[in-house]
Amino acid sequence: MFDGPFDVFAWIIAIAAFLIAIKASSQAAELRRRLNSLEEMFDAQRQVQPPPLTPVWEQAPATTTDTAEPPPLAPETEPASPPVTEAVSPPPLEAGTEADAPPPPPLPAPAPGFEEQLGTRWVVWIGGLALALGGFFMVRYSIEAGLLGPGVRVFLGGLFAAALLGAGEWSRRKESISNIQALPIANIPAILTAAGTAVAFATIYAAYALYGFLVPATAFVLLGIVAMCTLAAALLHGPALAGLGVVGAFVTPVLVSSGKPDYWALYIYLAVVTAASFGLARIRLWRWLAVTTIVFAVLWIFPGLDTEELQVAPHAFHVMAGFVLAALLVVCGFMFGPTIEDGEIEPVSSSSLGAYLFGAMLIVLSSAHADLALTAFALLVGATLFVAWRAPAATGALGAAAATVFIVFAEWAVRANPDMLVLPGGPLTGIGPAAIDSSVTLHLVMAALFAAGFGLAGFLAQGRSNSAIIPVVWSAAAVATPIAILVALYARIAHLDRSIPFAILAVLLAAAFGAATEALTRRESRPGTMISTALFATGTLGALALALTFALEKGWLTIALALMSLGTAWISLQRPIPFLRWLSAIFAGLVTARIAYDPCIVGDAVGATPIFNWLLWGYGLPAASFWGASIFLRRRADDAPLRMVETAAILFTALLAFMEIRHFATNGRMTSPPSLLEFALQVCITLAMAIGLERLRLRSHSIVHNVGAVVLTVIAGFISVFGLLILENPLLFSSVNVGGLVFNLLLLGYALPAVLMLLLSYAVAGHRSVTYANTIAGGALVFALSYVTLEIRRFYHGPVLLYGGTTGAEQYTYSIGWLGFGVVLLGVGILVNSERARLASAAVIALTILKAFVIDMSTLTGVYRALSFMCLGIVLVAIGWLYQRILFRRQVAPPPAPAPQTGA
Repeated sequence: MFDGPFDVFAWIIAIAAFLIAIKASSQAAELRRRLNSLEEMFDAQRQVQPPPLTPVWEQAPATTTDTAEPPPLAPETEPASPPVTEAVSPPPLEAGTEADAPPPPPLPAPAPGFEEQLGTRWVVWIGGLALALGGFFMVRYSIEAGLLGPGVRVFLGGLFAAALLGAGEWSRRKESISNIQALPIANIPAILTAAGTAVAFATIYAAYALYGFLVPATAFVLLGIVAMCTLAAALLHGPALAGLGVVGAFVTPVLVSSGKPDYWALYIYLAVVTAASFGLARIRLWRWLAVTTIVFAVLWIFPGLDTEELQVAPHAFHVMAGFVLAALLVVCGFMFGPTIEDGEIEPVSSSSLGAYLFGAMLIVLSSAHADLALTAFALLVGATLFVAWRAPAATGALGAAAATVFIVFAEWAVRANPDMLVLPGGPLTGIGPAAIDSSVTLHLVMAALFAAGFGLAGFLAQGRSNSAIIPVVWSAAAVATPIAILVALYARIAHLDRSIPFAILAVLLAAAFGAATEALTRRESRPGTMISTALFATGTLGALALALTFALEKGWLTIALALMSLGTAWISLQRPIPFLRWLSAIFAGLVTARIAYDPCIVGDAVGATPIFNWLLWGYGLPAASFWGASIFLRRRADDAPLRMVETAAILFTALLAFMEIRHFATNGRMTSPPSLLEFALQVCITLAMAIGLERLRLRSHSIVHNVGAVVLTVIAGFISVFGLLILENPLLFSSVNVGGLVFNLLLLGYALPAVLMLLLSYAVAGHRSVTYANTIAGGALVFALSYVTLEIRRFYHGPVLLYGGTTGAEQYTYSIGWLGFGVVLLGVGILVNSERARLASAAVIALTILKAFVIDMSTLTGVYRALSFMCLGIVLVAIGWLYQRILFRRQVAPPPAPAPQTGA
């Protein structure tokens, strides 16, 4: 409702702006028509076959009149006689010369210039707008001056509208005005008629809303009549009037409102408007008009959906009537729709059915799954299958049908399980279960019908089309819809718990998909058969995975998805279809997301048994599946799907190790703080996996294995430095009990990592940079020296190393231990001729020398100080002798032999 009489002016301005926007669309359509005419003339000259049929929505653009444009009018003055020239007969031409060729086609008319557009087009549009506004300004003046009463104003408004409409019709019939070739998109009759209809809309609305002369029912009927007449006039005057008519028709119910809406009257009126608009769009082949009508019709579904007393019947009638009209008049190749080449999916045909399916879904959700709403939705889904079966142009609507079916059943499952949408602490205030009007039996019957309908139709549709995309869409819907319905029913009825009946249903579904796969394999090759066969095979694996999920505990869902990745990779090896490789990677991504949601797989029910618990199955089986899938995928190509699966394989292998270590180190209490044992095991396992990946990457040349080895090495280094050397170092901050004298945590946390670091440095030597290898070798030296130091500390202080002072004997033992370690390294370097070991020996001995002169000299006393320096001196002399006599022994060159004497 408008607040004042002059708010109508703003509404008219908006309508005028919409008309001006139509102008650009009509101009483009006219240019396209001219180009099509030129192409047809060239094709006729070349005597080629006519092109295949294309969607008529594209083939015939909108025109401004229904008759062809006549040639320009001849001037009224008599033309001057041509000059007289001597007739010279051309020489005779032989047969087959250029004289037999048809004349060249006329060149297209040049585009109008700025002055021509200004003088012949823009002024006409502005003039039409000015006529409409002039009437409103006159009415405004009469109101302000008090010259005319309300009744006279309404009468004059109607009279002015009739005058404009009459002028438009008279100018259309007047040949000298309507048939002007230079004004194809500035048609004077159309603009006059548009201005008249705009004034008629405003006059009727003013009589109803401003002055109260009309009751709502009368105003509604009159506005509807004007809108329908405008659509009918568009047959004569072009798309501008069609746009005005469809906007006015769908906006009329907004302008005329009442306190208690009558949805039956509204939707019957909208059905008539939709039928007229679709009919006009079909006759004139205006794609934009059909799309605009569908958009407005879907928008009119929303009023009343959010009310407590939802009237399901009229809303269901609205979507069903619109669906039937779209199928009859809009869908190409079906009933009265435009023709189209076989095998093409036409967007308007598919989206028109999908839009009304969307509306039916909204009604079902808003009505809490009322029986009538569900029945109407089921009928529309079945009708979609039928229309798509008869008209391939609407095959795209199968995706919308499958999606809406899943949403309906998924929302039904969530309504019955509100705990699926709230936090573990419980639902919030005011949030609780909602009543479900419809029975479980109706949903089960619908589920069975939908699964059977999509599955059978998708299988029988194979081989019916020469296009590859159409059977693939059918097979995708046939596989995805039954699986989605089964999952939704399982969530609703079994509450995601173990259910043998649902497992049996999943096995039966897998058997059906397997039979379809076998049948398609035996058929002759047709377009899309290979992809469809692969989709049915994938559905077989998916149904089997669901059977495992339904029959076993919740954690098996992770395993089932991982097995689907493995199975899909194997199928891609048998059927080299790129989509299957991506599908295997998608399954790997789903499993990864599942782990991110619940790292323990089954929550708190992991189990207390070390190693053999749910972590082993939840991480180990997916890791093995991904490694197997990567092997299958690598046989075809090294591409993005393979790298995704390889990444998942490495990730799950590492997570398996880390989670099992954490479970073992914390005795099943997964939230406990870390310990020296946990850090030690993590470093050892990570280094071992890095060594394995370094060896594997040399054979696979995989970028994932290459990067994975580096990442694992960095992780091991991070845990080693911050975990073992700092946070849990028993000599600095941790008061941990390291255990026995030899077999203790020091052996696991420092000696074994040192050995693994040394092996890793040799694994990367010659294959990575020298700096990278030497850094890892340096880490091995640091951990080996740390082990020697901590082991000496353990000998003097017992299992807890943090407490107690350092005696002179302990300091002396450190020096002897370091010195002995350096000598061992030197001996190894000499035996295996390793320069790296000898340099490590030199570093350890240099550190020992520094300790002797900085620490031992100040802290040791008596015999320990003397022995420390005596041993150090003996070792250094011995080392020097070894270097001189063994490594760098200088050979004394023999004296040169005397030259032989020669006789005189």
